[in-house]
Amino acid sequence: MKTILLIGLGRFGRHAARKLRELGHQVMAIDREEQCVNAVLPYVTGALIGDSTNQEFLQTLGVETFDVCVVAIGDDFQSSLETTALLRECGAKFIVSRASRDVQEKLLLHNGADEVVYPEKQLAEWAAICYSSNYILDYIAVGEDFSLYEIAVPERWVGRSVAQLNIRRRYQINVVALKQGGRILSDINPDAPLTGDLTLLVIGRDKDVQMILR
Repeated sequence: MKTILLIGLGRFGRHAARKLRELGHQVMAIDREEQCVNAVLPYVTGALIGDSTNQEFLQTLGVETFDVCVVAIGDDFQSSLETTALLRECGAKFIVSRASRDVQEKLLLHNGADEVVYPEKQLAEWAAICYSSNYILDYIAVGEDFSLYEIAVPERWVGRSVAQLNIRRRYQINVVALKQGGRILSDINPDAPLTGDLTLLVIGRDKDVQMILR
């Protein structure tokens, strides 16, 4: 369990608050607007109405005691940038800030953010990869050019086993698990024929995965 300071309670911030609660973390939520604060009260440990660009207000929060500070402000970049810089000055341990443009990402990193999330860009990349293939159902980037993919079993693989296909050597990707009916099957029998109701969780270079799924 981590303690999270969540600043900015628009749509992105509200979704983050709900998910963080599901994951069992303690969340202190901050926004200038009372209605935004009220909207997240069922999902957070505490919430305050306040101006995060006011250093005195931030200091009263004890930002240095939180494991992560998330700046989720999306409609006022100046406030986002000021908040990020002030959190760093106040001794925040780890700052994650939201960007909506490339230049914002650079400025936030330069002014105190440890990491930047870029929801529009990340969603666009996800959609482009998943919807440009008949087989890719989901993916998570795990490195600059490596990703974990969930893929449907290609028709030409149905009835053949992982061992027969020699997937690792032939395609330079690793099958790390199978999925069937929503259940993850991590104990893979390399000699069992693959069926059309399975999906594969594979990890490899993006170019290698894309090559076999054309």
